[in-house]
Amino acid sequence: MSRIEKLLVKFMGNPKDLTWEELMKILAHYGFHEITKKGKTGGSRVRFVNDRNNMINLPGPHPGNIVKQYVTKQIKEKLKLWQII
Repeated sequence: MSRIEKLLVKFMGNPKDLTWEELMKILAHYGFHEITKKGKTGGSRVRFVNDRNNMINLPGPHPGNIVKQYVTKQIKEKLKLWQII
């Protein structure tokens, strides 16, 4: 099994220890890229968009590098809604 396949299995299991870097790899695998912040203060939200203009708006990783479980659940729901997974 490849690294990305192992990462996807971990993601689908609603992990408590998914890192921000792992989440970015997963979103990139599904065709999403980060939109750069505009303006003086970008805030802590991070936006990802794919070629079909589906947008995922996430809270940035703070105070640590671990993504909260509710965030991974919301991402999975959106990916299922858009029939990506």
